[in-house]
Amino acid sequence: MSLRRLWAIARKEAIQLRRDPRSLALAFVLPLLLLVLFGYAITWDVRNIQTGVLDQDRSDASRALLDAFEASGYFRIERRLDSAAQIRPLLQVGAVDWVLVIPPDFADDLGGGKGADLQAIIDGSDANTATIVIGYAQGVVANLSRRASLSVRDVSPPLEVRSRVWYNEELESRNQIVPGLVAVIMMIIAAMLTSLTVAREWERGTMEQLAATPVTRLEVVLGKLLPYLAIGLIDVVTSSALGVWLFHVPFRGNPALFLVLSFFFLLGSLGLGMFISAVARSQLLATQVAMLATFLPAFLLSGFMFAISVMPAPLQAITYLVPARYFLVVTRGIFLKGVGIPVLRVDGLLMVAYALVGLTLAVTAFKKELR
Repeated sequence: MSLRRLWAIARKEAIQLRRDPRSLALAFVLPLLLLVLFGYAITWDVRNIQTGVLDQDRSDASRALLDAFEASGYFRIERRLDSAAQIRPLLQVGAVDWVLVIPPDFADDLGGGKGADLQAIIDGSDANTATIVIGYAQGVVANLSRRASLSVRDVSPPLEVRSRVWYNEELESRNQIVPGLVAVIMMIIAAMLTSLTVAREWERGTMEQLAATPVTRLEVVLGKLLPYLAIGLIDVVTSSALGVWLFHVPFRGNPALFLVLSFFFLLGSLGLGMFISAVARSQLLATQVAMLATFLPAFLLSGFMFAISVMPAPLQAITYLVPARYFLVVTRGIFLKGVGIPVLRVDGLLMVAYALVGLTLAVTAFKKELR
């Protein structure tokens, strides 16, 4: 392999990329735009739950209960109802997420030492929010009941649980989402960038000139990948910095290790894009195939949106073929846990294997022969 020929191909590709503002925008602007858009749009934190209240007791005890719900920070009382007939219309139009019904004898039952009943009517059309509402409501009621019990008995509980959360102390979903977005976006962008390279040569009629040169297939592939590899590393750095600065996501690991593993992941994704480009020979078709081959698996089957452990067994088996699954472990491990090579050794080796597979596919698919 000649370094001179390799550098000439890389320089040619860089000049061609510089003259294409759309590709430059795709390379530098789109990753940051997607990170900001998805970073704000995707959240698993449920706060300010719209609450309707039908207080049929109107006592000090019922008011203390409602104050406890509002003080939790998870519930916001939007409507105070006068009758049960108002519940169904509010839930149907989505004016509230749930309605808390306090019966007329709530204070008497509570003061009499026997259990007091409450009714929660929840909009189950969004099953995830409904489940969270049930959990939060039970937590508020249990906490209030515990405080009331202790104030009456004036004794310490026989068993007290004190939980401590590691790595994401605030339990903010953005700390989990943003590192995952870096992995997902880099796979999509890398594959889409190089999916245009070989197809562009065919459509512009410059493949004949390239085929007439003495360069080897490996030199062409590596030369074309080098500019995009540099762009990809810049995107990784800027996206990570934006996540730390804008979303306040902690970065506790080794930046050098993160860049090395990102290098291999980008190399594999770029090689995959070039493989698609060489097979498709059409920029439009190559872009569509690259999007289909990267976006859906990375977004849905990498563990980013849904936990792999809850997927059906056939889908769990398919996830082992999704490289973003392993890079997701790398990004979250380095960002949040600050782990190093002893923990990420297997995932790091898989990144190297992915890079070799991507390059092999690209070199194999690229043909200098004109057909």
